[in-house]
Amino acid sequence: MRPEDGHPDLVYKLLITERLMVFLTSDHPHASHDTIQPSDFVGETFIGLADQAPVVRTLIEHYFRRWGINLQPAHRAEYISMLMSLVASTGGLALAPVNTRNFLTRSVISRPLAEEAPSVDLVLGHQRVNTSPVLKLFLSRTDELVARVSKRLDAHPVD
Repeated sequence: MRPEDGHPDLVYKLLITERLMVFLTSDHPHASHDTIQPSDFVGETFIGLADQAPVVRTLIEHYFRRWGINLQPAHRAEYISMLMSLVASTGGLALAPVNTRNFLTRSVISRPLAEEAPSVDLVLGHQRVNTSPVLKLFLSRTDELVARVSKRLDAHPVD
């Protein structure tokens, strides 16, 4: 999950920090670029995220505001497969965490942002009052899992 403010009953354990990437069709005019500028979104169909992803949605909105760009999404994706479908069917551009690359279709590609990309934490969250031995064991094994995943990501870095 993504850490959200206003939940003092939850404890978060950081798993990884992901940067956001641009998703676009392989035949889009910007597909030939090595990186995408924030200004490249101006005048394009922008695929935003729905309320199901409030942390990432807010991060994206703040990112564009920081660049003085006011984008109104033509569509809002509720889940990753919907994001891929909307990008493919509209020829629009979307920003999403790097793990979204695991769901690329033949017609959708990803590119890094040219400017410093925003990043978002992926965390494991649990109730502060949960004293389950199973939870305690699971939490004790997450560091090993994160290390293995990080090693794999280091071997195959993002563009």
